[in-house]
Amino acid sequence: MESVMQTTPRAKGEAISKDPDEWTTGDEPMTPSQASYLKTLCEQAGDDRSYAEDLSKAEASKRIDALRTELKL
Repeated sequence: MESVMQTTPRAKGEAISKDPDEWTTGDEPMTPSQASYLKTLCEQAGDDRSYAEDLSKAEASKRIDALRTELKL
């Protein structure tokens, strides 16, 4: 008998999210895009403590998520 895999449809643009701590590349340095976006969010939130040049991809993602929540974006 053939096995059929069923998936739940996602809204257009909705990404599958995975905990940044589980990313295989999470320990790598944040990307230039992450750095730019994080810096912008920090400026909007008036929070210069959340930005650091040496963040990992995972840590940058978590800080971006926290700032987006704080700014209600």
